[in-house]
Amino acid sequence: MNYRFLIYISYSYAFPIGEPLEKEILARGYEVKWFADREETREKISSEKQALDNIKEVIDYQPHVVLSITNTIADFIPGLKVQVFHGFETSKRNFKKGHFRIRGFFDLYCTHGPSTTQIFLELQKKHKHFEVRETGWPKLDPLFPVHDEPREKPCILVASTFTERLSLAYNDDVVKEITRLSKRGEWEFKVVLHPKLPEEIVNKFRKIQNENLTYYETTNLIPLFKEADVLLADSTSVITEFLLQEKPVVTFRNSKPGPQLINVTEVRDVEVALTEALDPQVQLLENIKEFNQSVHPYKDGMSSKRLIDACLEFLHADKTELKPKPWNLVRKFKERRKLSYFPLKTYRRPPTIK
Repeated sequence: MNYRFLIYISYSYAFPIGEPLEKEILARGYEVKWFADREETREKISSEKQALDNIKEVIDYQPHVVLSITNTIADFIPGLKVQVFHGFETSKRNFKKGHFRIRGFFDLYCTHGPSTTQIFLELQKKHKHFEVRETGWPKLDPLFPVHDEPREKPCILVASTFTERLSLAYNDDVVKEITRLSKRGEWEFKVVLHPKLPEEIVNKFRKIQNENLTYYETTNLIPLFKEADVLLADSTSVITEFLLQEKPVVTFRNSKPGPQLINVTEVRDVEVALTEALDPQVQLLENIKEFNQSVHPYKDGMSSKRLIDACLEFLHADKTELKPKPWNLVRKFKERRKLSYFPLKTYRRPPTIK
């Protein structure tokens, strides 16, 4: 059977998550197309990808499976709706509004590892209108196997979230400290920022570039992960991605610091923390390994394969015991308004394919 997959996104940071999935789908000989529900993102889709330009084309495509790398999706789009997630759970928001919020749009949740799978399984028992499969996260497939890139001097990768109250990018004193340390010349700095940060914040880092500090405008972070010895960040979900290499992370005022991190709350402590991270204690490395086993134990680079397998298995599985999804009239209207498309029809969960 020639299955039709749709990769559904909102922002450009979804590209490196969807691309390993696209590669896996094409390798199996199936069809895959992309759709972005924001015009500015649609314009960034590479001409090499098969993209749909509007919501009518999406409906006409009649996908069997919709792989969503965003939090919401229009109910009237055909196909099995699968939540892939656009990041790790970082506890930046409260439980009801964060990673574990059940919005009633999805049939299947593909989780990253035991720490999130356990909670989603409990939510599955409570709501009974979706199922959960632990697959690992496709974005990380190119990260493995982990190997160090050769470099002349220690390399510090700087990353920041877009949430202003948590973002080190908004803190002028932190920016000055990064500038000072880079000009000293002992370490190389590479900076990458969340694509939703405002231009004036990004420009601060463009202006401080020097022979030891480079700003990168990219959503493909894995090459930068491999080139860095240590990450300096705040509460961004990038932290978890970087830790999976078993490399240390220094955080500035992290919202939920744990033993796997070196967290500081004052700018004056950043240099000491980075020095410690470049020569980490054995206990810190053990804490990182334990953390990784909980959030994402997969190091085989095959999460995309597991996820597509899970989708096809669920597509063919008996789903009669699942409850109907909630009506969600307000959320459904918001999705229609976002897409400027107001059909009366709502697509039910697709029937089991024999």
